[in-house]
Amino acid sequence: MLFQPTAGIGGLPGWLVLERTETRQREVFERSPVIERDVDYFRENISKALTANDLVNDRRLLTVALGAFGLGDEINKKAFIEKILDEGTENSDAFANRLNEPRFKALADAFGYGNIQGGSSVLLESFREDMIARFKVREFDRAVGEGDNDMRLALNFRREIPALADPDTTEKTAWFQIMGQQPLRELLATALNIGSSVAQLSIDRQQEIFADRARSVLGSSDPAQFDDPEVVDEVLRRFFLMRQVESGPSPATPGYGALILLQSQSLGASAIENLLLSQT
Repeated sequence: MLFQPTAGIGGLPGWLVLERTETRQREVFERSPVIERDVDYFRENISKALTANDLVNDRRLLTVALGAFGLGDEINKKAFIEKILDEGTENSDAFANRLNEPRFKALADAFGYGNIQGGSSVLLESFREDMIARFKVREFDRAVGEGDNDMRLALNFRREIPALADPDTTEKTAWFQIMGQQPLRELLATALNIGSSVAQLSIDRQQEIFADRARSVLGSSDPAQFDDPEVVDEVLRRFFLMRQVESGPSPATPGYGALILLQSQSLGASAIENLLLSQT
């Protein structure tokens, strides 16, 4: 049986519950027989997958490999995955480098099948343990998402956004990287109240809108601010509160006044949260 992690309730109150119980829930989840069997099989057999073809033809190994990068839904695209792995990442024209999904590049780079320098990593113990650790983290997120996908988006954002907050990267490039990862884009667009119609504009105009909204709401347009846990926390709080706004609250909804204030952006996220929670 697979332990099903949960917050018990939705929205911002549920996220706060999940944060408080996450460590314990992860420990229990990782001891689930299904997870332990997948991990043990990968640890014992990944060194036998000396080629991309070997990997894609062993579904149990591929389950962990793709799951480690949040790509579990792609498991039936064997030829597609094999091409990505075979071409590696060293050549600028490699398949992975031409895709808009950076997780595929990360997958190809990690396994190294198509790279001359270093080559495949499957014989390295450090590689095996890193893949297993990644798999456990993302499988927990996936399991949480089965009950509430907003919680999965929040877990993913909290984990992934600091890596894109590189002060050595230009603001424009960092925004392009963020917008290129759909889960990050969805959460930020919601938190910053950016409508879906913006996606119809040119990519440069989209970047300007994200930067302008971040400056208006968070006080800075620089993605480097996402390296600050307090900023990340504020984005997540706004995300959950805006989701409640999107659900169409009525004047009878607890916290309705706080939600209206959020829409007008006259209060910060922490103040709105206090108003909302005080009325629930």
